[in-house]
Parts: sequence; C-alpha cells; structure tokens
Amino acid sequence: MYNNINAERARRNMTVEDLAKKIGISVRTFYTWQESGNIPATKLIAMAELFDCSIDYLLGRKSA
Repeated sequence: MYNNINAERARRNMTVEDLAKKIGISVRTFYTWQESGNIPATKLIAMAELFDCSIDYLLGRKSA
C-alpha cells in the first residue's frame, strides 16, 4: 500500500526484517500495517527519521 516506504527500504538495501528490527516491530506487524494502512504515528516518525524524509512522502502525499 505504501510504495514509498518500500522504495526507501530498497534504496538502503534493507529487508523487511531489517526495517522491522530498526523500528522495533515484528515482520508480521509490518505486513499488517501495509495491508490495513494503519501505521502508528510514532512508527511513521521513526521511519521518516531512519530514511531522512517526510512522513507525507512515506505516505505518498507528496514527492521527496
């Protein structure tokens, strides 16, 4: 659902497992969020900081 999250992860040669570990969640939780579109704000902030981009970009609301 969130293509930019996966794009940023791929740019950094990170697996889903790597990303999940860095933000403190399980892989299953990551996939659940991808399906539901319901990512907690604290984890969106963590990903934005990790990828050095905005939350709006991660959610596909604007370009990098």
